[in-house]
Amino acid sequence: MIFFVRTNSGNKDFQRLAAALDADLRIRDGENHAFYARLNKIDFLENVLMAYQNDRAAGCGAIRHCAAASIEIKRMYVVPDQRRQGIAQFILKNLEDWTLALHCQKCVLETGSNQPEAISFYKKNGYAVIPSFGLYKGSSNSICFEKNLF
Repeated sequence: MIFFVRTNSGNKDFQRLAAALDADLRIRDGENHAFYARLNKIDFLENVLMAYQNDRAAGCGAIRHCAAASIEIKRMYVVPDQRRQGIAQFILKNLEDWTLALHCQKCVLETGSNQPEAISFYKKNGYAVIPSFGLYKGSSNSICFEKNLF
């Protein structure tokens, strides 16, 4: 059974999964990892969603305010042995619902060109590629997406 917990970046399970995500991204990003690592710090994320399956942390995601009516989705991750069970889709849907509850109407996010699974996942879930935003502008490795929720 999957259940969700809303928390913040002080959650130890979230910190552990974020570290696993960083280890994977270190390999995928190669020499670009230092640039992305500084943009993915988790010290002050107030809105973190943890997914648990059978009382075990199975995945996570977070949101943070990006612009007046926009939320940025951050730190989406599902542990490898829990993938292909719909957990990422449940996390994303819950993050979108949380975004609406915060009176925001749009989600944006960035993923890397070396993450084809993520690119396919976001497209499948209604996200459209947009020009790179914020600190991702000018990064040839970044692929940015948005989805209007209304």
